[in-house]
Amino acid sequence: MIMNTILITLLVVVALLALAFLGLAIQVMFKSDHKFPNMHIGSNKNLSKRGITCAQSWHKIEQKNAQKIPYEGLHLSND
Repeated sequence: MIMNTILITLLVVVALLALAFLGLAIQVMFKSDHKFPNMHIGSNKNLSKRGITCAQSWHKIEQKNAQKIPYEGLHLSND
């Protein structure tokens, strides 16, 4: 009896996942650009007006603007 309940639940979950993937596939096929929607924060116009970026974009900008420290004259301490 318990095995039948688990099997039915598993089949329902698999069917729901299949419907979700089918819905995404249909959406991608029938959109004009044939791409998944961009969920990236950086592409949101309202957030960019406020100066809000995602962590990845912010990190990339900060790495680009960071000052490079010369390491030629540095050495390990023997203390």
